[in-house]
Amino acid sequence: MLETSARLLRLLALLQARRDWTGPQLAERLEVTTRTVRNDIGRLRTLGYPVHATPGTTGGYRLGAGAALPPLLFDDEEAVAVAVGLRTAAGGGVSGIEETALRALGKLEQVLPSRLRHRVNALHNATVSIPGSGPTVDAAVLTTIAVAVQARERLRFEYESYDGTAGVRTVEPHRLVRTRGRWYLVAWDLGRDDWRRFRADRIRPRTPNGPRFTARADPGGGVVAYLEKGLGSATWRYRARVKVHAPAGQVAARLPAAVQVEPIDEHTCFADVGSDSPHTLALWLGMLDADFEVTDSPELAAHLRELAGRYTRAAR
Repeated sequence: MLETSARLLRLLALLQARRDWTGPQLAERLEVTTRTVRNDIGRLRTLGYPVHATPGTTGGYRLGAGAALPPLLFDDEEAVAVAVGLRTAAGGGVSGIEETALRALGKLEQVLPSRLRHRVNALHNATVSIPGSGPTVDAAVLTTIAVAVQARERLRFEYESYDGTAGVRTVEPHRLVRTRGRWYLVAWDLGRDDWRRFRADRIRPRTPNGPRFTARADPGGGVVAYLEKGLGSATWRYRARVKVHAPAGQVAARLPAAVQVEPIDEHTCFADVGSDSPHTLALWLGMLDADFEVTDSPELAAHLRELAGRYTRAAR
């Protein structure tokens, strides 16, 4: 009986590790006959595990989803990863799951072997977490968006932009991205006929979802590059276009990735820059260590003249 129980656990681990198995493959891994595999599959079904079988030479076995969550088997690395993930989730970012994550973590730590519990606790004790001060997104909202992305269904929602304007948007949701402590939705905005990014904490979905759509290719440069580029300039209060007397590659290497640098020739380029204040923008441009001309920002030009007078007086 002990041998059969141990074999069942090993069979279950194999079915959870890979999507599809043939009978001979399982028999070889367990060192038993295919008939024993069929009998063990029947025992797993009796215990509540929905194992689906496909007949024929190309058929096999697959562990499906049931009405209730059965016990899961993790290897050492998977168990540590789950524990660390639950502890991270308990720290916030998604509202409403902190307590649930702590309960799940408590159950997991009770059954972790001492060697794994030591690894998880060592990581926790050696890590200092800074509480997030940014907004959290409702778990139900995040799930609604994720389901629409997975099902490729149009999503309608009320949205408040960073400048306070509100409206209803209809989009083809493409990807959810978490960066800088916030969740963002990258989607094709049907009203603007272009790619747009939306902060998930400002989204209020209107259900049910719309019709299905054919997925588009990633925006230019990929989802992450598109989002990072937009985040670098979306909240700039002051913007300026400057002509820099230096090669475009040299200028781009000294500026944030979100800044657009446009070559004019091999010695000069245009840079579209921005910041929260003319003072900060002037300091950034001074760090280029190259001559430049301001073409369209009176505020920046005035501040540069003020700095020039200050530095001239300091030089005396």
